[in-house]
Amino acid sequence: MQNGKSLRVVVVGAGIVGASIAYHLARRQVAVTVLERHWPGAGASSHSFAWINAFGKEPYPYHDLNRRSMEVWHRFAQGLQADVGLHWGGEMRWVHTAADAEALRQRIQHLQAWGYPNRLITATDLQQLEPGLVPGPVSAASIGPIDGHVEPVKVIAACLQQARAHGTVVHVDTQVSGLRLTTNSSTVRWVQAVQTAQGEIACDAVVLAAGTETTALAAMAGLHIPQEESPGVVVRTDPRPRVLQTVSVLYMPPVDAAHPEIHLRQLADGTLQIGEGSQESLARDDSQAHADELLARATYYLPTLAGARAIPVPVGYRPMPRDGFPVLGYSEPVPNLYLALMHSGVTLAPLVGELAAMEIVDSARAQILDAYRPERFL
Repeated sequence: MQNGKSLRVVVVGAGIVGASIAYHLARRQVAVTVLERHWPGAGASSHSFAWINAFGKEPYPYHDLNRRSMEVWHRFAQGLQADVGLHWGGEMRWVHTAADAEALRQRIQHLQAWGYPNRLITATDLQQLEPGLVPGPVSAASIGPIDGHVEPVKVIAACLQQARAHGTVVHVDTQVSGLRLTTNSSTVRWVQAVQTAQGEIACDAVVLAAGTETTALAAMAGLHIPQEESPGVVVRTDPRPRVLQTVSVLYMPPVDAAHPEIHLRQLADGTLQIGEGSQESLARDDSQAHADELLARATYYLPTLAGARAIPVPVGYRPMPRDGFPVLGYSEPVPNLYLALMHSGVTLAPLVGELAAMEIVDSARAQILDAYRPERFL
């Protein structure tokens, strides 16, 4: 694919990954059409805890991919020329038990060996960084000073605004009903057009960045891209005065043996997001009672939250390729169908957008993505 000005690309999905790819393609003067079956960010992006990090990303090449994208985030946000709620400050956590302390020490040592600047801190440091905390016994604590968070719906809006300024057309409430394919040989097919209820859109390439729907869309082209079901629940609060004074993300230990850890961040409008377990935990309870319980557990450590109101958010289903790693790149059986499916979409969106645009416009093949090609499933 050469000469961006003559390229017609349809991007299916206006979550943070699809919006980033559309934005980067539009900057290369590609004729981009974005199709979103609901509204921009309606899927996993609006449910994401949106922690920008490489903390639990293994093995090393996957950690490095996330770390590289973290470094791109500042430049990406600058290019969007809008406030997207990007907030650095680091991620801080502590644990209560001796066993958890040893596990945390080993994790920090492991990350430092990879050059990730997380470090252990003392209980005194913990309190100095966040004076509002009542942490209880602290057997070990750590901070990841380069981590941050962002507001994905704001990022998506900024990406699409910039893309539209370069001529991109965005269709919302538009579901893809099929792909019109031609066959050049017994094994190779090409997408000639994307079919919707409103008609066909002719194209030179298609990007599938539709999150959990990517599997069904890829099947329209005869491709098998398996996913695991990954429900998640992150509740919100009403707007509150500033709760976290220094860090952007706080991971807090279980309040008792019957519950997992919780994590918290505060958005620019003062609302807080609270989740539980790891980023890979599965949760379906989106009741008011569960939201109230999460807020109560956060208030146990942050008394300033007393009087806050918990707002349940419907369970969100997150993209999760079956082996846990991204699916990125053109598929060999359909050489103009580009797949962009991943769980860590918020962290990876800036780098994926940049690399996908390069691969589509310049016919490049970024080696850093080779471990994540669709062929491993095909």
